[in-house]
Amino acid sequence: MIKTDVAIIGGGPAGLSAAIAAADMGAHVTLVDRNQELGGQLLKQTHMFFGSREEYASTRGFDIANILKEELKKRNVDVLLNTTVVGYYKDDGVWGMEHGEDKFVKLKAKKTVVATGAMERHLLFPNNDLPGIYGAGAVQTLMNQYGVVPGKRVLMVGAGNIGLIVSYQLLQAGVEVAAIIDAAPTIGGYLVHASKVRRQGVPIMTSYTVKKAYGNGVLEGATIVKVDNRFQPIPGTEMDMDIDTMCIAVGLNPLVELLWQAGCEMRYIPQLGGHVPVKDENYETTVEGIYVAGDAAEIEEATSAMVEGRIAGLNAAYTMGFDNGHYCDEREKAIKRLQDLRSGPVGVKISNGLLKLAEEAV
Repeated sequence: MIKTDVAIIGGGPAGLSAAIAAADMGAHVTLVDRNQELGGQLLKQTHMFFGSREEYASTRGFDIANILKEELKKRNVDVLLNTTVVGYYKDDGVWGMEHGEDKFVKLKAKKTVVATGAMERHLLFPNNDLPGIYGAGAVQTLMNQYGVVPGKRVLMVGAGNIGLIVSYQLLQAGVEVAAIIDAAPTIGGYLVHASKVRRQGVPIMTSYTVKKAYGNGVLEGATIVKVDNRFQPIPGTEMDMDIDTMCIAVGLNPLVELLWQAGCEMRYIPQLGGHVPVKDENYETTVEGIYVAGDAAEIEEATSAMVEGRIAGLNAAYTMGFDNGHYCDEREKAIKRLQDLRSGPVGVKISNGLLKLAEEAV
């Protein structure tokens, strides 16, 4: 049995920030991550971040991960890598974990921050399991972490920020991007990202989706089709595309199985990515002592996840009596930064989703 003041489940941007914040308050922190290296999605992000200095503007994602990991080393934090939290025992508040391949470990924490991130959505169409069809995260991992291109000619499905950014990274790696398609009538990502791929001659086709994929054992092509304003295929608009790779970037769902198991009250809020936990202004769920941050709370940018992680870590430590004398100031600054991040047009969707979540939780 491992005992700690604050347990952080997930070592991505939200989890790392929560661990640093809780440790700064004086709490003993245990950070658990199922991977071999901390950093989460930051490890595969080679693009430079927007925002202000506090959000590491003009810094690449993997460099931000290294900065946070170096900060973590300076603090009272125990790190368990290659460790997957697989269950929660409500009767005594113990987390069950698989460490490595053959060891089961129990973790007892006074407070817990769940920062498990998200999982990629997929699309349903005939032959969607052919080799050569990837999620965007897998493509980023292959290219940005291991230096392996997924194919020669790619169809990107999804014109959100992830689809646009990964398309540009594919172009930088010498891969041809045949087209970017999206079922929505407008581009979902930042126009600055869309402009970069358009300048490279890549068409962005809105109101299009995949009808089917085909190939003899591996992906050799796909048929795309135009959709109407109800997302129904329009007969006679089909187009065949010769491709050897398809990258699916149609969004994420919060990874909240542990929160369900712990008995947290959940709500389905489409603007936030699906089922998300009800939480208060301190990021504490309806189960006392369990907090949430990052994509497990709502699907948003990594910059927001880092700020949320800081808020959750500060509050988890403070409710146990830890205070370095800067709690109120740090919490207020973090809340203000989060409000600023959501003040633009992209943040309207998140703000509306959070408002709906609050209304339904009453």
